[in-house]
Amino acid sequence: MGKTIGIISTKGGVGKTSVVISLADVISDFGRKVLLIDGNLSSPNIGLHLNVINPEITLHHVLSRKANIKESVYNLDKFDLIPASIFSRIKVNPLNLKNKISFLKRKYDIVLLDSSPSLNEETLAVMLASDSLFVVTTPDLPTLGLTLKTVKMAKQRGVPIDGLILNKVYNKKFELSMKEIEEVVEVPILAVIPYDYGFIKAISSFSPLTSYNFKSKATKEFRKLAATLIGEKYKKFDLRRFLKIAPRKEEINREIFYERVFG
Repeated sequence: MGKTIGIISTKGGVGKTSVVISLADVISDFGRKVLLIDGNLSSPNIGLHLNVINPEITLHHVLSRKANIKESVYNLDKFDLIPASIFSRIKVNPLNLKNKISFLKRKYDIVLLDSSPSLNEETLAVMLASDSLFVVTTPDLPTLGLTLKTVKMAKQRGVPIDGLILNKVYNKKFELSMKEIEEVVEVPILAVIPYDYGFIKAISSFSPLTSYNFKSKATKEFRKLAATLIGEKYKKFDLRRFLKIAPRKEEINREIFYERVFG
């Protein structure tokens, strides 16, 4: 039986869609069969990133009972995709998402769900359909406030957040520190993704950053996170460990998560 992982954020501009696409890409590199679903029904973006611009059948058609979910799956190079309709005006009930996709876990190792960047029914639907939930955030005060609201909403619905993915990090003094973010939100940060112009370049070539530039620091961090999420030990050479330098906080958090979930 596969696992459903929801990637959410209630603020636009944090790079959530780029994060979920990159995770789909690198998880497939570990030999897992991956399905990516665009649960952002009001403003879908995944198709624009991956050159699936105007698909004939989408999640909108599935949720409105106009098509079977098998008809909405598009086979890409390394993983499968169920897009949402960019131009469709089909009215749907997002809360039917869990029932519609539940059987897919028998076919895929990992089902990744992207969500709406708002506190709405679409985000709630992704929360309820997920076995594991992660929030993408950035190290600034406006995003921190909305991230805290997201975490509280998830807890109220009985869907705890397993970790934060800190994205677009410049590593500058004007940014909030990991310690400050974790103390406010009370959720561990499992990955720190540096700001990378490669994300924009990758979109222009309809490619995940992790395939567009597989040597970038961001790609390496995605690989480490992906390994943790699927229970793999990341065994690449680690200079910090070789030099006996203390591990970073996110590395410690990943070890704790790994032992809690897979140990």
